[in-house]
Amino acid sequence: MYKIWLIFDPRRALVALGIFLFALALLIHFILLSTDRFNWLDGPHATMAASQNSAMPSPQGQGK
Repeated sequence: MYKIWLIFDPRRALVALGIFLFALALLIHFILLSTDRFNWLDGPHATMAASQNSAMPSPQGQGK
């Protein structure tokens, strides 16, 4: 395993790995922000929120 560092410069490899992982994290977060379900900044759109907050009908036999 140590021979791989004889081929690659460790500083360049680790900097490149860090930049790649940071770009991958940004990409994943922007993909999640573009969805309705996982957008934590705007929240769900009105159509999704209205369907989730609809009133449930009362069970039969229980009422006034």
